[in-house]
Amino acid sequence: MNRTIITVVGKDTVGIIAKVCTYLADNRINILDISQTIVQGYFNMMMIVDMTHIEQTFEEVSDRLTQIGTEMGVQIKCQREEIFDMMHRI
Repeated sequence: MNRTIITVVGKDTVGIIAKVCTYLADNRINILDISQTIVQGYFNMMMIVDMTHIEQTFEEVSDRLTQIGTEMGVQIKCQREEIFDMMHRI
């Protein structure tokens, strides 16, 4: 499995989850786990997804998600699970 961590952070607006999830579904990216919170108007979402069946490169998907985030006024970051784990290892 090719697991990736996607984080979305920014001011809460209508449609953030819908826009991100639609892109993922359209590109055969399966959501394995998702958590989201809104704190005083700020949106935070973390997803673990499976990118095994993507047709683009990881970099192309990551760049497009970054672009989608910019269009919505939020930051979207993608990290491969193994890199995320190494960065957050205690």
